[in-house]
Amino acid sequence: MEWIEGNPFFIVFAFLTAVAAFRSQCTYWLGRGIRAGLVRFDWAQALSQRASAQALRRIERWGWPIIPLSFLTVGFQTAVNLSAGLLGWRWSRYTPAAMIGWVLWGFVYAAGGLAVFAGLAALVRRSPWIALAVVALVAAAVTLTLRLVKRARLSVPALSETPALAEASSD
Repeated sequence: MEWIEGNPFFIVFAFLTAVAAFRSQCTYWLGRGIRAGLVRFDWAQALSQRASAQALRRIERWGWPIIPLSFLTVGFQTAVNLSAGLLGWRWSRYTPAAMIGWVLWGFVYAAGGLAVFAGLAALVRRSPWIALAVVALVAAAVTLTLRLVKRARLSVPALSETPALAEASSD
């Protein structure tokens, strides 16, 4: 904490962003390594079946927001980064999403994110019920936001469903 308080914001931000980048990439590649080891066993067949491949394509297409959002959590981000490697997400798809998370993590912690956790810990000591209510409100806000984003995404037609494109593809 003294080092963070004793340096300019940009230096602390850049350092913490680099730490997040290094840690997430190491965790991702650990997952990829584990996956590569599994390929030598019978589990490879289960990972490569059509349903699994289809699920992976869907996760790759719609699941990427989980990666940057995980950097706003404690502990969950490691599981997400490891899972991305285990699922075999392409590095070229994983890394841009992770980069957003690195910047979020660097900014949050450089701007006093540790103070938020210290404040929450103090609130738990003073009144666990109020702390629980604060966490529940934040969780509700995040859930509502994610549902609104999903609803907005579902209300926009896919390009292939657009009449002009459907006619052009049938030619």
